[in-house]
Amino acid sequence: MKPYKAFVFLMAASVMLVTAACGKTAADTDIGISKTPATAASTEVSDMRSLTMKIGDREVDVAWEDNDSVKELKNLASSGLTIEMSMYGGFEQVGPIGRNIARDDKQTTTAPGDIVLYSGDSIVLFYGSNSWSYTRLGKINMKENELEEMLGNGDVTVTLSIC
Repeated sequence: MKPYKAFVFLMAASVMLVTAACGKTAADTDIGISKTPATAASTEVSDMRSLTMKIGDREVDVAWEDNDSVKELKNLASSGLTIEMSMYGGFEQVGPIGRNIARDDKQTTTAPGDIVLYSGDSIVLFYGSNSWSYTRLGKINMKENELEEMLGNGDVTVTLSIC
């Protein structure tokens, strides 16, 4: 095998291993599926990795916002971040992240699946709707009835990590 063919083979195998470890398949990579929006201006290694969310033992697909709050959350999650969430108001789960992070609160009406930062130090996952001043973090890509089943039946544990 010629040296450049061996190099291409090794690179392809490496890409498949990395994407498989993050819960993506080679097919996902080939068609450009991503759990986070791409940022052309960012060149930091940490920005190239994905922020992932598990609710209980289930990894959920999240479209994360491209803002300073998510970047700080990503840094906190680099060594794993577990958040004990509590039901509140019959339409959301709320949990402290353990410190304040950057925020840019705006009056917002949420929808099921929205992930927001509240008061700079708590994450809120919505399975219903509310109107308040929040910083948008992302959106869980899941049907409303699945969200309500997952989030509306008692407190949950959320784990954020980097892949």
